[in-house]
Amino acid sequence: MADDIVYVNIEDGTKRVMNNIKLYIKLLIKFKDDPNMCGIEAALAEGDMEKAQIAAHTVKGLTANLSLTELYKQCLELESQIKARSLNPDQLGIVKGVYSKTIEEIEKVVASHA
Repeated sequence: MADDIVYVNIEDGTKRVMNNIKLYIKLLIKFKDDPNMCGIEAALAEGDMEKAQIAAHTVKGLTANLSLTELYKQCLELESQIKARSLNPDQLGIVKGVYSKTIEEIEKVVASHA
């Protein structure tokens, strides 16, 4: 069910920064400005699989460190497909949709801690 999807795991994310919620919020805000999501799409459009894989790997790492659970899962799958040179045409769209929802959830978290 969609209700079971975790976009931002605040509890786990704050543990990763020694329970410093202000730092966690700051990192979430910084994530919103990271250019690598756009980099994945641009590299794929150019057919540059190596650049796309690097950008996907970067986003995967950021999402793991920030406990952006669903986006991490989808980026892991995207990176695997790119690495195998066997990209499911729907996977990028899935990642983009989850990214949008994750950004919405980040904005809610940031607003609730302002």
